[in-house]
Amino acid sequence: MPDVSAPVIKLVRRTTEPVAAQTLRSTAAAVISFVVALMVLPAQPAPLTAPLTALLVVQVTLYATLTTGIRRVNSVVVGVLIAIGFTALVGLTWWSLGLTIFTSLIIGRFVRVDEFVPEVAISAMLVLGVSQATSAAWHRVLETLIGAGVGLLFNLLFAPPVWTQSAGTSIEGLARGMGRMFRTMGAEVAEGHIPFPHAAARLHEARRLDHDIVEVDASLRQAEESLRMNPRVREGLLSRVVLRTGLDTLEICAVVLRVLTRSMTDLAKFRTEESLFPADVSAGLKELFGQMADAIESFALLITTQVAANAEDAEERLADALAASRVTRDRVADMLLEDVQEHPRQWQLHGALLAEIDRILDELDLDKRSERLMQELDRRSAELSERHPRLAALRRRLRGEGGTERRPGVEA
Repeated sequence: MPDVSAPVIKLVRRTTEPVAAQTLRSTAAAVISFVVALMVLPAQPAPLTAPLTALLVVQVTLYATLTTGIRRVNSVVVGVLIAIGFTALVGLTWWSLGLTIFTSLIIGRFVRVDEFVPEVAISAMLVLGVSQATSAAWHRVLETLIGAGVGLLFNLLFAPPVWTQSAGTSIEGLARGMGRMFRTMGAEVAEGHIPFPHAAARLHEARRLDHDIVEVDASLRQAEESLRMNPRVREGLLSRVVLRTGLDTLEICAVVLRVLTRSMTDLAKFRTEESLFPADVSAGLKELFGQMADAIESFALLITTQVAANAEDAEERLADALAASRVTRDRVADMLLEDVQEHPRQWQLHGALLAEIDRILDELDLDKRSERLMQELDRRSAELSERHPRLAALRRRLRGEGGTERRPGVEA
């Protein structure tokens, strides 16, 4: 498989993101909200709060649009109520302005408006500074509602994109990086002697996988959010769970890979003038590491594949790679046992190496993947039942009327 550099992957990811479409959607929503506000409030100054709210509300995902709109409306209403109260009591002075800002920022922390805490104080100041506070307050709330409503309707009529493709690209890139490390390790082992600095460099490379996982996790969170409440998606929960559990598996494999490189580094540290393994063991490990690289890349392809037929092909490739890896692993284990009996030095590192290989193969196992998927789906269903018991009861009644519900499969 060709080595694809990180800058190239990032460039491809940027070009596949619908930035232009998102820009046009935000602009159109802002203009429409401004026109609607002019029609509703013709005698008022330019109602710029409406387009401002629409810009903030029309986020990348529909779920973010809804939650952002609620928080922004909440922040404006709270700020307006604070301003009306201070206007009725003390009017506008330097100390009342400071007290209004202080109070707004404190209360904003308790009303769960998140990033819109400053909006509470801004709304209070704008209303506090006009003579007809009640009228200005009503107009500001109305403009905010218009902007939020237009933004929400805009995303309902023109559904935002689903970001699973970019998340899948990130996951596949992570798997390719891990596969590349396995193949490099296999090639180095086959050469015989591995200098300690080379082994240590491989360990540092494995440690840098943590940074890659953080970036993939951020991309996956955006994809999960884009699947929530999106009319384009039928089984959003299943898609989110497939991607999330798949990334969890790759993260565990990355941790075990780091430990494996630690064992290889320790062997290189002790065996500075000789090969790490005999020639037959080195050849077996090279073959095994190549098969494990194929298994990891096939696993990533399986969890990011959306078409059932392609998912079956990816599952078959993964099963073949795992089966071949286990056969080679058993052969390498027998050779390592013979080597340890003749040369027992650092025997514990040989055992650790086999244990780490077993752990990775076990994490990639198809049965374990299916079990993890079912457990996560059951956990999500239980959480939903606890949060919304009436909705869960209604769903159970509907299932009883419609017959036995078919449980969703595990294909991505």
